[in-house]
Parts: sequence; C-alpha cells; structure tokens
Amino acid sequence: MLDLDRDHGLRRLFNLARRRVGMGFVVAAVAFALATPTWTTLAAGTAIALAGEVLRLWAAGHLVKGREVTTSGPYRWMQHPLYVGSGILGVGFSVIAANWVVAVVVLGYVGVMTAAAIRLETATLRDAFGEDYARYVAGEAAPAAGARRFSLRRAIGNREHHAVAGLLGTVAVMAIKAWLAAVAPPA
Repeated sequence: MLDLDRDHGLRRLFNLARRRVGMGFVVAAVAFALATPTWTTLAAGTAIALAGEVLRLWAAGHLVKGREVTTSGPYRWMQHPLYVGSGILGVGFSVIAANWVVAVVVLGYVGVMTAAAIRLETATLRDAFGEDYARYVAGEAAPAAGARRFSLRRAIGNREHHAVAGLLGTVAVMAIKAWLAAVAPPA
C-alpha cells in the first residue's frame, strides 16, 4: 500500500485528486457559460472529442484496476490511454466552445489534473506491482499478458459509460447553444 505520509508531494497530489470532480464541475460551469459554439466548431470539436472517447472506451474495456498491470489493447502502446483520451476530449471541447478563455481554463484543468493523476498512479502501480510495472514501463511486458480481448462489460464496470453520457450531454448542450445563436436576431 502506498504510504502517502512518507512522501508529502504525493500526499498533496492525492488531496488535489480528491478535489478533481468538484473542481471539474466548476470548470464545466465556466466553460458552458462562456462557450460560443457554431455548427462548424461543433462538428470539428465533436469529431476530435469522439476520437478521445473511443480511446478511453477501448482502454476501459481492457483495464483491470488494482489487480494487475494491464498490457492489452491501447496499453500495449501507451502507459496512460485513459488520460490521453481525456486530453483529446478536452481539446475537442475547447474547439466546440470556440472561446480562447474556455480553451485555457479547460486545457489548464486537464493538464494539471492529468499530470497529478499520472504521477500518483505511477507511484501506486510501482508500489503495488514492483518489477512487473518496471518491465511494463521498459516495454518488456510478457506477450501473453497483452492478449486480453476488449470487453464492453469491463468498460461498463470501469464506469466509462459515465464519460460517454457526459460527452453526449456536452454535445447536446453545445448544439442547443449553437442553434440559439444561429436563430437569435442580430443585436
């Protein structure tokens, strides 16, 4: 078990990570309020965000949290595909929003939270799985370990359907904002 009292830096990251959901709602509220989507930015940003969610879904369908070092699916090629997918989602949302303040706020939040999560997760995996994790990081994972097939049940167990619902809700809200802007009389 990771000893957070031994490393004050990790303790701070853990405390930050515990606040990420609440902070995420504040960031989302600001972003939705300031967003000025158009049909063009909605189409382009949604395509980008979908790519991020597809990567997240693929990763979640392979991930077995806390029991192993997952090496199948996208974990064969990258160490943190869920976070990479989240970053791509953030870029997509920033494109949809068509507002530079939103882009700075969203990408700043995603960048800070992702960096904190990766550092904390790396320490946790190193502590829990030692040499297995070190081999994975070095690209020396056992080939049989990477043979698992994608499982939608596993993705749902990892609650990825929440991210899918969030993406669909975001696109719906932004489509309504784009439509309202398009039909509003000129000022």
